[in-house]
Amino acid sequence: MNSFYQEIAKKHQSLLILPQKKDIHQFIEDLFSVLFSNTSKSFGHLPIIEHKFEVLEKEFNEILRNYTSDKNESLKQSITFFKALPELYRKTLNDAETIYAKDPAAKSIEEVLYAYPGFFAIAVYRFSNQLWHQDLRLLARTFSEYAHIKTSIEIHPGAQIGDEFAIDHGTGIVIGETTIIGNNVQIYQGVTLGALSVKKEEAFIKRHPTIEDNVVIYANSTILGGQTIVGKDSIIGGNVWLTYSVPSNSVVYHKNEMKVKDNNPFPEPIFYSI
Repeated sequence: MNSFYQEIAKKHQSLLILPQKKDIHQFIEDLFSVLFSNTSKSFGHLPIIEHKFEVLEKEFNEILRNYTSDKNESLKQSITFFKALPELYRKTLNDAETIYAKDPAAKSIEEVLYAYPGFFAIAVYRFSNQLWHQDLRLLARTFSEYAHIKTSIEIHPGAQIGDEFAIDHGTGIVIGETTIIGNNVQIYQGVTLGALSVKKEEAFIKRHPTIEDNVVIYANSTILGGQTIVGKDSIIGGNVWLTYSVPSNSVVYHKNEMKVKDNNPFPEPIFYSI
């Protein structure tokens, strides 16, 4: 039994001492609150709340210390992240405005900021993507998984997503690591932008599709493959299964066939269950 515990201890010595997830989750909530509170008074400009940003930086530094024993490196990473915030803020507000413009159910920007899971998922993606590019990959994944837990929307932090991105409803959306999405793209619930193969040896190639500018993808459609390109200004209808490229200005949909019951007997029995 002692050898068992010794083996566990030996393995743990080689692992990072990671911060508790609840600390990372709290930082995300605090960051979101600072950025998107009182937005109507400072719309388009990063809120200048110096003392609150000092608290955020302290929280973030505590988290980063568990990723590197080099104090200077953790400070450098923190500075890089907070320098990127103004641009991330601009992008997320553009996303919010796009959602508001496209969704007739949205009555105000504030409603989008506070009540739309799609916006929350996109905003956290923007933050996690910044961390991904800073090579804080595990932290980036922890960010994205928190959004996944809260919204049932899974966006890999390595995905490339352009400006004015809109998610409507959102539940069940999956966007894979090597997905590329252009500007002004709108996606509905249940959409999967995934890979044709999940072989481990293909981890370093482009496995997920490219969605060009001004595309709308309706509910429960699945688009797979690293070579699959949906051309700009296209519409992908609901429940489409797509594994090949389509040119710009395409409309892809399933043709439904409807038969109206009449007095003639059906040619074959109908089997159904409730």
